[in-house]
Amino acid sequence: MSAGHHHENTQGHGHSHGHHHHHHAPEPGGGGDFALAIGINLVFVVAESLAGLFSGSIALVADAGHNLSDVLSLVLAWVASTLSRRAPSDRFTYGLKSSSILAAIANAALLWVAVGGILVETIRRLADPAPTAGMTMIWVAAAGIVVNGASALLFAKGSKSDLNLRGAFVHLMADAAVSAGVVIAGLLILATGLAWIDPIASLLVTAVIGWSSWGLMRDSLRLGLLGVPASIDLREVRGFLAGLPGVTRVHDLHVWPMSTTESALTAHLVIPEGQPGDAFLHQVAHDLEHRFGIGHPTLQIEMGDGDCALQSEAVI
Repeated sequence: MSAGHHHENTQGHGHSHGHHHHHHAPEPGGGGDFALAIGINLVFVVAESLAGLFSGSIALVADAGHNLSDVLSLVLAWVASTLSRRAPSDRFTYGLKSSSILAAIANAALLWVAVGGILVETIRRLADPAPTAGMTMIWVAAAGIVVNGASALLFAKGSKSDLNLRGAFVHLMADAAVSAGVVIAGLLILATGLAWIDPIASLLVTAVIGWSSWGLMRDSLRLGLLGVPASIDLREVRGFLAGLPGVTRVHDLHVWPMSTTESALTAHLVIPEGQPGDAFLHQVAHDLEHRFGIGHPTLQIEMGDGDCALQSEAVI
């Protein structure tokens, strides 16, 4: 390794773009949005629980339970969103950005816990169907579609670029699906009088939630294990770096998530002509930010006169 030609990219230029770019992602899920969504969901949980107990509908009670997990999900996402804005410190040199990854994993787990709880109660009710008040089910669940749909819209924009907000969005959309299932079940019960339709509807809705939450679980675990974010193609990044003027080889290329919206990169660039200068590094940082969404690059320049002892990467 050519220690004399070691250069770590100072983040000045890349950071100025990074801050401008990244602070836009959490805005659609700002504190006001979280507070509003939590408030209306809490009111609805209480109303739906009472209605479910009054009408004897397990689908309504299950829906209320899932709505309660929504409130927990929103609280988690809000806390993580707030913590991720904390300034770096001597102990946490990246700040607390990765708390958003922990929240995404927790939200995915919460969804599966909710699914398990609904399944247990549904199977119990299948074995012993009970009469339900179909009209009560319909009206309360219809209100649920409005509440969950409106709450989800608050996070729809941010969910596309931030897995933390996507966790909140998936929870709310899953609840809207649950409520839609309950409305259909209520109508069928009114038309046929068959009590077993209620737990069957609950079973179908549970399957929908499980399916919709699988992608969230997979993506959040990938970030938790410092996997390359799904939005970044490592081959393209390598090709871009290898194609830079004067670069003959790229090695020790690593890309990992710092949070659900920010990514970092380290790489060794072999440039036989030697240190290309700060302007080159600043331009590379700019291009990595705007082409790949990588806002925190660190590049080491080597002359290539000897093997690097630090090589540790997958060969692609």
